[in-house]
Amino acid sequence: MFEYLSPDFEKLKEFGFAENQGVYSYSTEILDGQFALRVDISRNDKEVKTQLTDLSTGEPYTLHLVNEAGGAFVGEVRSEYERALREIAERCFVRDVFKGDCAHGVIEYVRKTYGDELEYLWKTFPSNAVWRRKDSKKWYGILLTVSKRKLGLPSDELVTVIDLRSDPAALTGLLDGQRYFPGYHMNKKSWYTICLDGSVSVAEICERIDKSYQLA
Repeated sequence: MFEYLSPDFEKLKEFGFAENQGVYSYSTEILDGQFALRVDISRNDKEVKTQLTDLSTGEPYTLHLVNEAGGAFVGEVRSEYERALREIAERCFVRDVFKGDCAHGVIEYVRKTYGDELEYLWKTFPSNAVWRRKDSKKWYGILLTVSKRKLGLPSDELVTVIDLRSDPAALTGLLDGQRYFPGYHMNKKSWYTICLDGSVSVAEICERIDKSYQLA
């Protein structure tokens, strides 16, 4: 539920979370007061931790976390637990699929320069998104999460990459297999790929976004 989201700490406080030494905590009762739910969110790693307590015994309750656990009561507890977390996710979190300073830098550049937000077009591929021009509706940038090995690098590390348009004549001298790669999942005659891992500076990538925008 929280995999591609990041907490907005101001919204957490507005929702009712209390902060103590960098941990934001919230407690509520669910299922007509039969259980107490506590949610803790760390500012440092943004990890979401939960604890459900059976108020009749004072003991932690965990059956709702066991996929194999069945029965009407467990199902009802699980449903209420997920409903409470979903409300927190919807009201206090923002979409944050692509991690790292480089990815955040180019996303913010596009937002400020062109007023465009990433569009997540594929439900089955939640870590893929595109930017497109408002006038022509053509894509000028694509962000994806892929294995470096798919780019021809000797590593299975997952990395965020950006696909950009290029004049075909300019690609010959650009592609080096280290910083610039043939367009991943795109027409390799007019698209190329950059890893957003710091190998190319944010400033340089932003200049190339501008060129891709013009070509679109």
